[in-house]
Amino acid sequence: MIKEKLQDAINEQIIAEMWSANLYLAMSFFMDKEGYPGMAHWLKEQWIEENGHAFKLADYVIRRGGKAKVDKIDVVPNDFGTPLEVFEQVYKHERRVSELIDKLVDVAIAEKDKATQDFLMEFVREQVEEETTTSNIVEMIKKAGSTGVFFVDVKLGER
Repeated sequence: MIKEKLQDAINEQIIAEMWSANLYLAMSFFMDKEGYPGMAHWLKEQWIEENGHAFKLADYVIRRGGKAKVDKIDVVPNDFGTPLEVFEQVYKHERRVSELIDKLVDVAIAEKDKATQDFLMEFVREQVEEETTTSNIVEMIKKAGSTGVFFVDVKLGER
């Protein structure tokens, strides 16, 4: 049985993952409107991934005998700026998610819950990948410049 403190912390992360999903969906809509269908596609794939994370966390809580909950999910922004500004926000957001996952691991350690520590390591590893990927996209957009950004758009559409 999962301890209540850990269950509550994971439920908070479920909400954070759902907020992230909504953020990426809003960014996808924005980029599509701005004429960047490849970036919109990449962000839509992120939306799918974040929803998957929420489901995976909920499933884990349930398998451990706990109760998964969805609480209020805050509104996300809907205007984001240039492609560079969008992906700088994505990178910053992924760094924030890494901090949240690290804090969740800290709760699992404090509760001496080895199973949850092990389960969360997948998320820790994924965040390393997400930060690297989004940082690389930011650098790609910077190097491409204003005219080359359309090549980056095509590249991201291949995801």
